[in-house]
Amino acid sequence: MSIAGTAFGFLPAGLREPLLSEYRTLIQNYLERRWTPASLSGGKFCEIVYTIVDGFGSGAYAIAPSKPGNMVNACRALENRTNVPRSFQILIPRLLPALYEVRNNRGVGHVGGDVDPNHMDSAAVLAITNWIMAELVRVFHATSPTEAQQIVDALSTRRIPLVWDGANGVRRVLDPNVSLKDQILVLLGASPRATLVSDLFTWTGCSTRAYFNRLLKALAKGRMIEMTDGGLKAILLPPGSARVEIVIQQHELKYAT
Repeated sequence: MSIAGTAFGFLPAGLREPLLSEYRTLIQNYLERRWTPASLSGGKFCEIVYTIVDGFGSGAYAIAPSKPGNMVNACRALENRTNVPRSFQILIPRLLPALYEVRNNRGVGHVGGDVDPNHMDSAAVLAITNWIMAELVRVFHATSPTEAQQIVDALSTRRIPLVWDGANGVRRVLDPNVSLKDQILVLLGASPRATLVSDLFTWTGCSTRAYFNRLLKALAKGRMIEMTDGGLKAILLPPGSARVEIVIQQHELKYAT
């Protein structure tokens, strides 16, 4: 069974598929630095989650998401239920209106103001939705927070056609003509979180570790990536993400002609 089926197989397909679709769309938009679509997806996401939490408390799931007439009042009503985990009674019902507020009354909904809030709003939306997804997994499957987050991390992998996901977590950049530097960036772009340098070295097929490390240092110096955990991991920075989009576009154009 797929990770999605394992994590949310208890839900009707009419709720499970929209939940996963909106979550992955939000992740994709955020990693592609499309801040406004990422925040807008947060609004749809909380409507789906509201329907799920409401169904859990009532004992009967709707076959499809529904939009409450008033999200704030609807979430306050969820707080009156005592037959649910506290996160379903208090935390999630209070987080959902915040997501809706970003959708309706911040930069994604209106033009104006001295500072464009879309980037920071999208980051907040991403953090909240990640937490909610992990909490859904934790509650429904009685797992630890760490195990739940690992499942969500697997669900949130960025979809890049140029990258092949193989057995045992192995990944490859399918176009052998992509430079080693760009391969590193593309592989980092396929993950929402920091990636082990040892994995990157294996996935690129580079034969010389010293040369590979020099490339990492050059990318870090150019602010394309950030080295974390004492140099054991790397994560993509916005300039690196922009470069990934160029590499993907070049690959698509190459094979479209």
